[in-house]
Amino acid sequence: MAEQKRSLGLLDTTFLVAGSMIGSGIFIVSADIARTVGSAGWLLVVWILSGLLTLIAALSYGELASMMPQAGGQFVYIKKAFGELTAFVYGWTVFLVIQTGVIAAVAVAFAKFTGVFIPFFEEGHVLFQILSVKITSAQLLAIAIIALLTYINTRGIENGKIIQRIFTSAKLIALFSLIIVGIYFGVNKGILTTNFSTAWQGQQAIISNNTFLGFNSLSGIALYSAIGTAMLGALFSSDAWNNVTFIAGEVNNPKRNIPLGLFFGVCMVTLFYVLANISYLCLLPVEGDMNSSNDVARGIMFAKNDRVGTAALYVVLGDVAKYVMAALIMISTFGCNNGLILSGARLFQSMANEGLFFKKAGTLNQYSAPSYALVIQGVWASLLCLSGSYGDLLDYCTFSSLVFYIITIIGLFVLRKKMPLAERPYKAFGYPIIPLLYIILTSIICINLLIVKSFNCGMGVFIMLLGIPIFYLFKKQNQHVVPKD
Repeated sequence: MAEQKRSLGLLDTTFLVAGSMIGSGIFIVSADIARTVGSAGWLLVVWILSGLLTLIAALSYGELASMMPQAGGQFVYIKKAFGELTAFVYGWTVFLVIQTGVIAAVAVAFAKFTGVFIPFFEEGHVLFQILSVKITSAQLLAIAIIALLTYINTRGIENGKIIQRIFTSAKLIALFSLIIVGIYFGVNKGILTTNFSTAWQGQQAIISNNTFLGFNSLSGIALYSAIGTAMLGALFSSDAWNNVTFIAGEVNNPKRNIPLGLFFGVCMVTLFYVLANISYLCLLPVEGDMNSSNDVARGIMFAKNDRVGTAALYVVLGDVAKYVMAALIMISTFGCNNGLILSGARLFQSMANEGLFFKKAGTLNQYSAPSYALVIQGVWASLLCLSGSYGDLLDYCTFSSLVFYIITIIGLFVLRKKMPLAERPYKAFGYPIIPLLYIILTSIICINLLIVKSFNCGMGVFIMLLGIPIFYLFKKQNQHVVPKD
């Protein structure tokens, strides 16, 4: 059987972190954040806090990655700290919604923006219906993209690495250009000054049946709750940074390159996200008229289809903006999905080698790629594309991701006690204060989300709990498999 080769360097790990994080969220979710917190200052606070939380988590994961530089990453860390059951529930949730749900959502986003150039793929173009399930052209294109990237990655890590380098470079250059253009052309328009004249007046837009009813003023606990809720979108846009740990078995000098890749990748993306929102604030008012046909008049809050990036670019480029932004998002989502597909399969490969997933998923093909794991992941992600429920899946997977980030960082404390003499080439920044702060703040956010988005977050909890009986089924099926230490 072929063996995996360590061929990824620091540039590759950094690009995998950044490329997996940047999808379509940065161009869209600021609209929902603005509707939730209602002002320029709080909009930026949401993005900055989300970036800081992500960075703290990444720095904590750096210690775990340097201790256990093998394929499977977070799955391995949780198993060492809490045992097989908790690790399986994590891997199960990643398979069912976290990884595959994001792959599906990102692929559908690619397809929807392809519709800007090819009307056949426009959103809502139904081709046929099976019972109550409507199959759209965008869904079929999304499945085709998943199949293409899955096939490319079955041909070996080098192919995935090349795509990741090309598309991550392209999206970073394009996003940086958007930031520069937005700030250069917008800084003297006076819109930024106007936006910041009411920077800290928190208010939440009330919308019912697609009708704007006014604002609820926010202060005290209500404001903190709104910030926590608004962070869901920003955290989703910043998620998937941990995927680089899944592929540790193919990273050169992983004890150094994974912690550094996490640090550089998260810092770069966080900086770009904050600057992108400053660019939006230079070009568009936060508040606007929901019923206006003019992109600028609608503002950030009521950008058409929440496409804030397109509306901002419209101020500079006019009607051509929608084509430029569509091309940028297509590049961004294609590269993002390559990183997600490439890395996710390595987690399922690691689970299979522990007897906690389908046995075939643990095997490598002639190109040293986990082809069965890639295909299983691709098939399930494609079914999620057809389900039409990927919007809800984003809530499920973001909440579930946060829960397992908390568990993993608690594991950092557990492993300091259980394995005090283990080699730790890198130690978590600010331990124990900074990791503990992350656990507390993220727990508050999760509790708030359970209250505000009870059904979707409750479904996330249900999916996690469903993993418990499934764990025992896999254990029974794979009794002959000896778990690796």
